[in-house]
Amino acid sequence: AWGNPNFGGDCSGVQERLRNVQQVAATICAFAAILQNGSVVTWGDPDFGGDSSAVQQQLVNVEHIQATDKAFAAILANGSVITWGDRKHGGDSSAVQGRLR
Repeated sequence: AWGNPNFGGDCSGVQERLRNVQQVAATICAFAAILQNGSVVTWGDPDFGGDSSAVQQQLVNVEHIQATDKAFAAILANGSVITWGDRKHGGDSSAVQGRLR
């Protein structure tokens, strides 16, 4: 990554994990990368989805990631959806989680 660190331009904290990247998605200030093994690496501003630690254990067999301006949604191989980031921008799907399968 390159550019302004305040907008996700610094991935040095996760650089060693960024191998065999299949897809990258971005919010305004964060990035999420799907690796070949279906796991996800995130970096950037935590308020914009740059910290996926709260859902990291659920981010397995990820096939696709979609982003809003401040949140991410990952579609898993089993068809379920995991979200993280700003709650007001789609980062909290708990109210509809039962319908996202």
